[in-house]
Formats: sequence, structure tokens, C-alpha cells
Amino acid sequence: MSILRVARLGHPVLRQVAQHIPPEQVGDPEIQRLIDDMVETVEACDGAGLAAPQVHHSVRLVVLQLTEDDEDWTIWINPQVTPLTDEERITFEGCLSVPDMRGAVSRPLAVDVQALDRHGEPVHLQLRGFPAIVAQHECDHLDGILYIDRTDPRTLAFLEEYRRHGPWPWAEDDDFDDEEDADLEEDADLDEDTDDGLGDDLSEELDLVEED
Repeated sequence: MSILRVARLGHPVLRQVAQHIPPEQVGDPEIQRLIDDMVETVEACDGAGLAAPQVHHSVRLVVLQLTEDDEDWTIWINPQVTPLTDEERITFEGCLSVPDMRGAVSRPLAVDVQALDRHGEPVHLQLRGFPAIVAQHECDHLDGILYIDRTDPRTLAFLEEYRRHGPWPWAEDDDFDDEEDADLEEDADLDEDTDDGLGDDLSEELDLVEED
């Protein structure tokens, strides 16, 4: 296995729509080696998820951990993510491809996921809360979308300032507990992608906004 180079904001591969992987090719050594290399790469970055375009492979493949207690990596090939609710949650996300930054993103609170696993077997599950946020963040990469495309630009902050001053404009909000920041990808020592590490605490969620 190998640790792969992570593409950073500005590299064209991050803005491409990734190619579908034919189901009959899922078991090919090239695809299986890419999966193993992605797992080794995201572990080396202390991340919680990684999409193939982030390591310069424009194919529809993600590896992720849906909870901090996961010992094994979830592998999705050709995932389809469908919102199940209009209710949304705001979390502060980070990304290995946009290192040392954070920004607030509002996403649907529950999603349906259909995909293939690394053996080509169908996967169908419904996720709610932080796992749903992680799924959306990672699968966005497959369509050339980064979290910064969805963020309120006023909330963007360098990681050092984010830790020093809190998540603006909620830093002085009595109802906001920055210990519950759901940082999808770069956190403390990860800092580089929910794709970095999914935040300070994978199990914590920041429930600032719920929309009908």
C-alpha cells in the first residue's frame, strides 16, 4: 500500500465530475489497490473520510468512517445520496484539500445512500445526524463540489483563528457550545479533510438551525 498525494484547492481534478466505475471492474486489482491506498492515506492524515478525486483519481469512490467508534472503513463505490428531509443542520466543516480552514455549512439532516461495497455488493442505508453530514461532504467531491462552495463565506476562518476566537458569528452565543463542533475534516491535529478529520469530535453535532 502507498500514501497518496492529496490534491489541494485549485487543482482541476477537484472540479471534475468523477467517472462511474463499471460494477464488473470493482474487483479489479487496480480498484482494490486504490481502495487500500486511500485507506492508508486517510489514516496517515488522521482523517475520517476521503474521496478518490482528492488523490488524483477521478472515479466515484469514497472511504469514510461514519462514527468515531468505527474500526473498519466504509467503502462506497458509485454512491447515490438522496435527502430524506428538509430539516437541515449547520456544522463547521474542514477538508484535506482546503487545509487549515473551517466554514459553516447547512446540509439535510437525513439521507438515503445506495452504493456498492468493495466486493461489488449492493449497499442501501439511511443516515441521520452527523453520519449523514459526513456522507454528503465526501460524496460532494465526486461531483466536483467542495464544502467552501456551500458555506456562508462570512464564517470562513483559518483553523488557528477558529480555535482562538470560536465559530463566528456564534462565538458569543450562549446557545452555542463549540465543544460540539462537528468539524468534518480537519481538526486539531488532523486538519486536513472529513475528508481531513471530521472535526474535533466525530460523534458531536452542532444543531444551530432546523429548517422546515
